[in-house]
Amino acid sequence: MLTLTQKLSTAPKATASLVLSLTSEERTRSRHLFHTPDGISVYLYLPRGTVLQDGDFLTDETGQQIVRIVAQPEPVLTVKAEHWVDLLRAAYHLGNRHVPLEITANSLHLATDPVLQSMLQQLGVQVVEELVPFQPETGAYRQNHSHSHSHSHSSASR
Repeated sequence: MLTLTQKLSTAPKATASLVLSLTSEERTRSRHLFHTPDGISVYLYLPRGTVLQDGDFLTDETGQQIVRIVAQPEPVLTVKAEHWVDLLRAAYHLGNRHVPLEITANSLHLATDPVLQSMLQQLGVQVVEELVPFQPETGAYRQNHSHSHSHSHSSASR
C-alpha cells in the first residue's frame, strides 16, 4: 500500500507515477484509504484540514513516489443568469445556506440538490445538471491546517 504523507508546494520536476482521481468531497479527506481503478491501494495520511485541489501533487515520506490529484467529474448543478446581479443574488442565497459553491466568471456550480434547484429556478436563473469536475471555494479562512472560529447570526448589533 502506498501511503502519501506530504503535499508538495510546487510541481515536481519528475513526472507523477500515479494519478488519483477524487471527487470534491474526497479531496477534503486527509486520512482515508482509496483504491485506484487498477487496484492500487493509496492511503492519505496528510495533516488534518488539508484540502486537495485539481493538479496538486502528493508524495510519500521518501519522496520517491509522486501522485497527481485530478478532480473527478461528478454531478453538479450549473447556474447561469442573463444579468450578473441575478447570479449574485443566487450566490447570496446559496451562501446564506452554507452551500459549497464553485464560482466562475459566468456561472456557479454546486452539488445536485432538488430543493436548491427549485429555489434557484424560482429566483429566475437557469439551472442545468452536468457531469464536470467540481472545485468549490475553500472559504476565506481556510488554510491547510485546522482553524476554528465562531460566529453568530445574532442581529442584536445590526
